[in-house]
Amino acid sequence: MKTTRTRTRKALLAVAAAALAAVTVFGLAACGGSSSSGSASASGSASASASSAASSAAASGDTTITVAASPTPHAQILTDVVAPLLEKDGYKLVVKEFNDYVLPNTATEEGEVDANYFQHIPYLETFNQENGTHLVSVAAVHYEPFGLYAGKTATLDALADGATIAVPNDTTNEARALLLLEQEGLIKLKDGAGVTATVADIVDNPKNLQIKELEAATIPNVLADVDIAAINSNYALGAGLSVGKDALAVESANGTAAQTYKNIIVVRDGNQDTAKTKALVKAIQDPSVAEYIDKTFDGAVLSAK
Repeated sequence: MKTTRTRTRKALLAVAAAALAAVTVFGLAACGGSSSSGSASASGSASASASSAASSAAASGDTTITVAASPTPHAQILTDVVAPLLEKDGYKLVVKEFNDYVLPNTATEEGEVDANYFQHIPYLETFNQENGTHLVSVAAVHYEPFGLYAGKTATLDALADGATIAVPNDTTNEARALLLLEQEGLIKLKDGAGVTATVADIVDNPKNLQIKELEAATIPNVLADVDIAAINSNYALGAGLSVGKDALAVESANGTAAQTYKNIIVVRDGNQDTAKTKALVKAIQDPSVAEYIDKTFDGAVLSAK
């Protein structure tokens, strides 16, 4: 009996030691370098690095990549195209869908997910400044033309004096909506307002338009209650609106917005060079992803160039 107990104790100690070693290896991998916050290169060397990282992650058993995303088009792109690419590299992609612009960032900051995919760089920078978060971009994926959509009023020319226009209330998307209104000659903003414009920067409003600031995700739901609305393309798609067929006006493809508002993959600062981040970037930058984006969304979503 004593011999049996001794052998059992030795076996348990061996298992515990192995588990501790595994935790130590994982901890070292998770605390990798944090040099770059820009878009990663899709070069051959990057691909080789990502493949090597994938093998290392597979060996440690850490092969699940969890990404927070808006349902349309972000989660759709991840599920339809990116997940199969990651599977080839030995990873399982888990997509957690969110319908707001705050929780995906807090979940990434707190380590509840590995990355998120729903926002553009101006929004990310503002969010970091206002919330003390430490989030960085690792890849640009696509651009969503912002649009104006008819509510109670069918055309921009038919807007009456005092008509109500719904716009997003977050800093960067409100500026984007106001710039679109200026593009269409409905208002004029003070010089230099640019991507930080607010309603306080309106210097000319000939039709006395009433700007109604609302949370971006709710605007499609109130479309029938306002004259027109400025809506992010992902929320327009989710509401069954077509940028090509339904929008009264969209941002110019040659304008500042096309470069400024590319949607990005975001991770917590310090995780740019982890195995999972490299694998995710490699997959999202595969040419088949851009091809899928440009063929699927009827101009509402365009691949990043």
